[in-house]
Amino acid sequence: MNKRLLFLGAAILLSISSYSQGVGIPSKKGGIGFGNLPRFTGIRFNAVDKNVERINGVNVTVWQSKNEDDQTGTMNGVSVGLPIAMGTENRNGLGVGILGIGAKKNLNGINFGGLGVGAGGNVNGINIGGLGIGAGGNLKGINIGGLGAGSGGDVIGINLGGLGIGAGGNLIGFNFGGVGVGSGGKVAGINIGGIGVGSGENLSGITIAGIGVGSGGKISGITVAGVGIGAGDQISGLAASLIAVGSPKIKAIVIAPVIGGMELTGLIIAPAYMKVGFTNKNWNDGEVTIDEKEGVMKGVSISAFNHIKGTQKGVAIGVFNYASTQRGLQLGVLNYVKDNPKGLRLLPIFNVHFGKKNVRKDTEKEGE
Repeated sequence: MNKRLLFLGAAILLSISSYSQGVGIPSKKGGIGFGNLPRFTGIRFNAVDKNVERINGVNVTVWQSKNEDDQTGTMNGVSVGLPIAMGTENRNGLGVGILGIGAKKNLNGINFGGLGVGAGGNVNGINIGGLGIGAGGNLKGINIGGLGAGSGGDVIGINLGGLGIGAGGNLIGFNFGGVGVGSGGKVAGINIGGIGVGSGENLSGITIAGIGVGSGGKISGITVAGVGIGAGDQISGLAASLIAVGSPKIKAIVIAPVIGGMELTGLIIAPAYMKVGFTNKNWNDGEVTIDEKEGVMKGVSISAFNHIKGTQKGVAIGVFNYASTQRGLQLGVLNYVKDNPKGLRLLPIFNVHFGKKNVRKDTEKEGE
């Protein structure tokens, strides 16, 4: 019975829409309207919105125009889609669509779409999409997508996606993605990804990922990952992982079985292996060339094997400690300082620098 009434209502709307611009009671400008009335205030029923100028009140539609040039004007008030509420450039207010709700340009207010919510421009407010939420511009507010939410610009606010949250620009606020969270710009706030969290630029705040966290720039704040954490520039704050943490610069408290970088400062706890410096093997025409760069370690490092190819300026505590140049203290079962005099390079219990101060230029140029 309900389906018959729905089809009957749609048929009536379609038939009315075929007559010029529709019918309005008491006028074509206000009251109760039927059909494609371009300017109307009140309650309006229409099959397909075309060439709208401004609608204020309640607007009930069935479908959208196939021609984007016909999707014009602004709807203010309550939009109801049976099954979709689309067909204007801008929508402001409360929108409900059995399948979805959207706007050619901007969508503002509170919107519920059975399948999705979206706009070619900005989406602002509280938006819930059964499958997803999307914006060609910015996405701001509280957004919940059954599968995901994303935008070509910035995503700002509270964003929840069953699979993921993504932004072409910056991602700022509280963001949860069942699989992942990521942006092409910076990520800031509280970010949780079932598998991973990533940013093309800097990542800051509280970040938690089931597998990995990565940034093309800097990572700062509290960062926790099941497998690994990596940054193209620097890690600062507190970082913890079950497998590895790595970055050219680390200025933080870091806890992971394996930790590596070029310049490490802070408290480093690496039960298995800590590495400072860079070694890369290149094969050219059957010949192997080795590219090595030495780094600097400052602070305290606790590891089974503290492997410092460069200058150690802090305290290394481990089973075996190795440093090319020593300006600090090694404590362990065996301790090796490469630039010590012969007979004093490998010592049990502890080792420090002996003899004249031999400043190695390549390891003292920090940050170069």
